[in-house]
Amino acid sequence: MTTAGRRRALGQHFLRDARITQTIVEMARLTPQDLCVEIGPGEGALTLLLAERAGRFLALEVDDALIARLRPRLALIPHAEVRHADARSFDYATLPGLRPSPRGRVLVVGNLPYSVSKPILARLVQARTAISEMILTLQKEVAERVAAEPGSSRYGTLSVLTQLYCEVRLAMTIPPGAFRPPPKVDSAVLHLSVLPAPRVSLADEPFFHRVVKAAFSQRRKNLANALAGGLRLPVTAVRERLASAGIDPIRRAETFSLEELSRLTALFAPA
Repeated sequence: MTTAGRRRALGQHFLRDARITQTIVEMARLTPQDLCVEIGPGEGALTLLLAERAGRFLALEVDDALIARLRPRLALIPHAEVRHADARSFDYATLPGLRPSPRGRVLVVGNLPYSVSKPILARLVQARTAISEMILTLQKEVAERVAAEPGSSRYGTLSVLTQLYCEVRLAMTIPPGAFRPPPKVDSAVLHLSVLPAPRVSLADEPFFHRVVKAAFSQRRKNLANALAGGLRLPVTAVRERLASAGIDPIRRAETFSLEELSRLTALFAPA
């Protein structure tokens, strides 16, 4: 497959609108104390602007041809580098040690390829203790799912497991014409600020994740049936346990707030 073919397969669309790039850079509020990590710099529309403002700058790119074009452009900025790295597997735990100052932030900025945006987002949230903020451009439909509130048809596992750990703001929508080549759909910028602790109290975080994934695994089914299937429990027992806690077994998962999902987890936690 050619380089261009690989980029199309990833769903890569390079930002070219100077007004939008300036808005994203200003949103980052970078200082000389901060480390800025750019995921997928592509053709470098944001790269130099970010590198000039950060105290240290690191670009993660998988495309050798793009790396070869970016390195000469960053050569005159001594605190900037480009690494051949896959954002889905990069060790983000190393980032705090790269900050110019222990008081600085670790800020991740990225125009994420459509086809791998959700795995990258999940990886970043998983590495949240090493990251202060994220400014991510994604397909608008995905961004809206991340930012969705309870009761919305878009609210689901992606919403819950991001909002549990981050303050989420859908900052702006970007039309197709701002990219080359233009995608067939709108994009959006998400601004995520990592919270100092999970938004709700959790005795067992892995089990909370399991309950959330079970609850939303079959969106057409009511809560009792979805939990029974996802947790491998008899549906009658699940209904009885929900009813005993005053929870309507026929409610849908998308109506539950984070606090309610936390109580739900405690209700089904292993003894």
